Amino acid sequence: MNDSLHIVCPHCQAVNRVPAARANAAPVCGKCHRPLFEGQPVVAGEPAFQRHLERNDIPVLVDFWAPWCGPCKMMAPHYANAAAQLEPRVRLLKVDTEAEQSLGARYNIRSIPTLALFRGGREVARQAGAMNAAGIVQWVRAQGA
Repeated sequence: MNDSLHIVCPHCQAVNRVPAARANAAPVCGKCHRPLFEGQPVVAGEPAFQRHLERNDIPVLVDFWAPWCGPCKMMAPHYANAAAQLEPRVRLLKVDTEAEQSLGARYNIRSIPTLALFRGGREVARQAGAMNAAGIVQWVRAQGA
């Protein structure tokens, strides 16, 4: 097993190599010196989205949502709570499908909110509909993340 992980900084998008044994020890970015994990979802536009999918060695969970969506707004605090529980084992991103319509189209997002789990840049699981924090965490862990 590899003893280090590549982790993309949520602030400057730099790729950091973190010893796997120290992932829980509040690692900071070597470039911007900010925390690599803050227990909050990362709001991602297309360039950041691609960087996180392609360069993170940990699974990436994406919430595809829109500002006008009532269930999305209801799920937002639950998603943030799930981030606090799932990091540093999983990176959580939020993608606004209104602002990033090309991402919504590329991933064939037909209903929102939709959660998609990626490993190694590839989608491995998808779940449509709002969930509470416990449901999100349980679903992600059921996917082996």
